[in-house]
Amino acid sequence: MIEHSAKRGVSPAPRNKLFLLFRVGQERYALEAADIAEVLPRLRLKPVAQTPHWVAGVFAHRGAIVPVIDLSALTFGHAAQVRTSTRLVLVHYRPDAERPSQLLGLILEQATDTLRCAPGEFKEYGLDNPLARYLGPVREDEHGLLQWVRVQDLLSDPVRELLYPEPPLSLELFEDAP
Repeated sequence: MIEHSAKRGVSPAPRNKLFLLFRVGQERYALEAADIAEVLPRLRLKPVAQTPHWVAGVFAHRGAIVPVIDLSALTFGHAAQVRTSTRLVLVHYRPDAERPSQLLGLILEQATDTLRCAPGEFKEYGLDNPLARYLGPVREDEHGLLQWVRVQDLLSDPVRELLYPEPPLSLELFEDAP
């Protein structure tokens, strides 16, 4: 992985955060590294019937069923390209402080670089899109605009209820399913 620094040759200040950079088409995005549990290669997923087209499926991971969404399909309506740099990134999804975090898989294209910078370098851009609340502030650099993706805002209430049912899906049911 390549780490981009906000200023070359200067050690980052302690208030800086680390971000994983990725692309959706030609657009650049960032996930805060603290939200990331694990980065995996793209894996085979079990499709989930009657879900939005951007729900890529589920897979069994360390004794739990993990739902996966394709961020490219969610954001712009087309599936992520299959590339060697396309990753399955597991994030700590926690929609509010009342609930414990749960793993959520994200299919991300070109997820190979990192950036360490101050969160204050990302600025609100004035557009309030209720269908894409997960798209946060932007940061401008020599490559153009970089947008912060807020993990906690990725799923609407109906989709969250679909992907995280109560009681949770059991691994035994998942493995026995056709």
